[in-house]
Amino acid sequence: MSRSTVLYLRAASAWLLALLLFFPILWLGLMAFKTEAQAISTPPLLLFSPTLQSFRDVMARDNYSGYAINSLLTSVLSTAAGLAIAIPAAYSMVFFPARGTIGLLKFILSSRYMPGVGALMPIYICFQYAGLLDSRFGLTVMFMLMNLPIMVWLLYTSLRELPREILEAARMDGASVLHELRFIVLPLTAGGIASTALVCMVWAWNESFWSLNLGAANAGTLAWLIASYSSPEGLFWAKLSAASLMAIAPIMALGWFCQKQLVQGMTFGAVK
Repeated sequence: MSRSTVLYLRAASAWLLALLLFFPILWLGLMAFKTEAQAISTPPLLLFSPTLQSFRDVMARDNYSGYAINSLLTSVLSTAAGLAIAIPAAYSMVFFPARGTIGLLKFILSSRYMPGVGALMPIYICFQYAGLLDSRFGLTVMFMLMNLPIMVWLLYTSLRELPREILEAARMDGASVLHELRFIVLPLTAGGIASTALVCMVWAWNESFWSLNLGAANAGTLAWLIASYSSPEGLFWAKLSAASLMAIAPIMALGWFCQKQLVQGMTFGAVK
């Protein structure tokens, strides 16, 4: 097989995979512009007159802006609070390592992959006694704790790339730990910090499990709004699709414009 044929096959495979991945988004968009009757028709309608009625219903009757503000506040604030904890933690692990640092890092990462349902009951009881159920502050804390292990790992791999000679020179000039962190470490790792923030903010925005179980009408995020269209009377497919499209549109736009930083954040430390 010639080299050009291999390249064409790779390109065709890449396009096929891209189309398969994009198809659910395309189908969601088609459903969002249908009426409820058209959305449940069998076989599915491919040719129809698009309508914005489902979008109007979502905006008018279900307080979309309130849920969107909840999603924005909880994702941004949880990311900022997580960075405030993860940056000093990663800094200390990189430049002041102890004997059990690697083991601690492995334990931190393993906690991120524990099934959420396994910790739901104790967390729910703690939130109930603390009065954090259905509150923005409670969801912010939960999202921060959820993303904190990944933040520490990503920042650890980013800080590990810093030349130690720069820090040693700063210490010889009398720089304190705070000055070293503020004026040297943070500026030199701004790209890694931004990538970590973007990745974790996307995850917090898309989080549904904790939003549905710890939030409700007051602090519910867009995930809670989307789930509300599943009722005992059935699924409102057109409105559900419209709400889903409105929920993912901002994060898709952010991912499109910041895809370089997102890929960098997901691949820190993968290549030596």
